[in-house]
Amino acid sequence: MDNEKNRAEMPWEEKREERFRRWLAPSGVTYDTPAAETAYRERVTRFIRALKLEKPDRVPVVLPASFFPAHYAGMTLRDVMYDYARLKRAWLKFLREFDSDSYTAPGLVYPGRVLDAIDYRLYTWPGHGQPDDMPSYQYVEGEYMKPDEYDAFLRDPLDYALRYYLPRTMGVFEPFQKLGPFTAAFGAPIRMMSLAANPRVQQVFRALAGAGREWSRWQKTVREISRAALAAGFPAFRGGVCVAPFDTFADTLRGTQGIIMDMYRQPDKLHEAMERMVPFTVESAVDSSGASASPLVFIPLHKGDDTFMSGKQFEKFYWPTLRKVLLGLIDEGLVPMLFAEGRYNHRLEQVTDLPRASVLWHFDQTDMAEAKRLLGGSQCIAGNIPTSVLVTGTPGDVKEYCRQLIETCAPGGGYILTGGAAIDKGNPDNLRAVMAAAREYGVYRK
Repeated sequence: MDNEKNRAEMPWEEKREERFRRWLAPSGVTYDTPAAETAYRERVTRFIRALKLEKPDRVPVVLPASFFPAHYAGMTLRDVMYDYARLKRAWLKFLREFDSDSYTAPGLVYPGRVLDAIDYRLYTWPGHGQPDDMPSYQYVEGEYMKPDEYDAFLRDPLDYALRYYLPRTMGVFEPFQKLGPFTAAFGAPIRMMSLAANPRVQQVFRALAGAGREWSRWQKTVREISRAALAAGFPAFRGGVCVAPFDTFADTLRGTQGIIMDMYRQPDKLHEAMERMVPFTVESAVDSSGASASPLVFIPLHKGDDTFMSGKQFEKFYWPTLRKVLLGLIDEGLVPMLFAEGRYNHRLEQVTDLPRASVLWHFDQTDMAEAKRLLGGSQCIAGNIPTSVLVTGTPGDVKEYCRQLIETCAPGGGYILTGGAAIDKGNPDNLRAVMAAAREYGVYRK
């Protein structure tokens, strides 16, 4: 208990240093060679110094490859979703044949048989609503929370998730729609046995048990790939994940149209619901970070960009609860990695009220010269090689674009070279050109 109390009283910088030390020397790793261990420490040190706005030996690189390893190995996304041996071969091939400062585990290559078993409705994927050779998923926009259900959510978020949200987004949970409130267990817990006796509920749990066993098989493969990457000297860059409270409702609950209507028709309910989500979001992100040595928490910002809402709406609806989440993560010693999808040119002056060197801003289409001018002295920035250049350009085009980015963003430190977004297909030599540019143009001179 004393250790927990002492840690709670530690400044966030000390907690982060603890996490950085674990990142530098993860437990349980047996490196392939002494050189691999040295390379691992050099790569992590490169990232840590950039995050702290210091000058590493050179600009660190995160190759912007999402499902690219599958296609590089001559496979489709469907192949690796349903065949874990092929998934492992593809990711290890990419690991062996591409140099980078990090690796990205195939954690977003969801196991197709699990999605089938639970009747997952938030995506379509190759062979399930999409052609077999579709290179990515497609999100299914919907109103999975009705406009008059804010009170039910606010009363009991867990009960709402079990009886409303999950049955709408996963067919396996449909029987839960007909159940009474789960909070009834507080008054008479023995009555929950009637729940277990319900044949349709038993069917739900049998299906979940089967899906869980399949999920475990997929997780085993992902862990094997991650261990191989660490042993070869490649650190994981991202650890946990969460989303902004506004996006929780705008993405998978109310949907785009619904959230816009709520901003005008019931803003108070929306604000109350977002505030309710803040502690859940922080707790979930901390929990999801536990399995990784990396202290970075990936936060994709889906609907905060310049084209979705005005500056006043951003200040009113988006930033306040997101900032609370960020401060909560920072206080845990974690490093929020904000993926600013779209354009944040008009947001740069609005997001400066955070502790210095506490977050990473990964920009997609934002003006990087302005990002460097307005944020470069206070936060680490990353990005933004266009996907169009990575997919359709030549290696020379890519290398030249990277040179310009490095000249703009790298002076003084605090810059990570990566894509505006990840690619699924393209010329493999274009990814190699990213690394070549960092080695040629990104070296910091003493």
